[in-house]
Amino acid sequence: MDIDNLKELWKREEEIAHIRGWDFSHIHGRYDEERDLPWDYEELVRKYLNRDSKILDYDTGGGEFLLSLNHPYEKTCATEGYPPNVALCKEKLLPLGIGFKECDDPSDIPFEDEAFDLIINRHGDFEPREIYRLLRRGGMFITEQVGGDNDRDLVEAVLPGTDKPFAHLNLLEQRRRFEEAGFQIVQANEAYRPIKFYDVGAFVWFARIIEWEFPGFSVEGCFEALMKMQEDIEKNGEISGTIHRYLIIGKK
Repeated sequence: MDIDNLKELWKREEEIAHIRGWDFSHIHGRYDEERDLPWDYEELVRKYLNRDSKILDYDTGGGEFLLSLNHPYEKTCATEGYPPNVALCKEKLLPLGIGFKECDDPSDIPFEDEAFDLIINRHGDFEPREIYRLLRRGGMFITEQVGGDNDRDLVEAVLPGTDKPFAHLNLLEQRRRFEEAGFQIVQANEAYRPIKFYDVGAFVWFARIIEWEFPGFSVEGCFEALMKMQEDIEKNGEISGTIHRYLIIGKK
């Protein structure tokens, strides 16, 4: 494929880059990540979940993972702050009887003290002291987070010199915040693992979606770097980067 056709193809990916909920199905099979983390978030949530638990999924996205748990709806609550996802949650969760509330302030979650046995959070912002307030004694908080070093090699490839948006997001600093809030740490892990793209268009779509990591990214502005990625695809069959994840389970 010649350069003009590649550019047109990548610009098309740039133009259609949007998601509803947290749905990456558009690039399914065209990229790969999180297949070899040293923990299984769903398995851990199910380990601490029982049918009598009152649970909160804080920053639920579109509610996809929460619904997959099949927990009794009357014992299930959720929050979300991103407006398109708020609308989606109102459409999907409220009719089921799930206690959904809009919330974009992690220090002011609109539920009463000691309301929950289990709070879960995957890749969403949170304030440990506020989570502690919401948990009953003996309650658990499980969070998997994207670390501050996430995708940095890919960012440097297309936007060299870009500052880290969340340098404080690492296990050492965040574990300290948990302990200062009063939590007993039950489990804490950190991992760096590969992320792979099998065509440049998939990377373009991804970079536009994850705009906080790739600020100002565009096909036009990063075209030379994208052509270098195309060379890597033709030579190695993939573009490879590194994800950063950490997991903390805390008990009140």
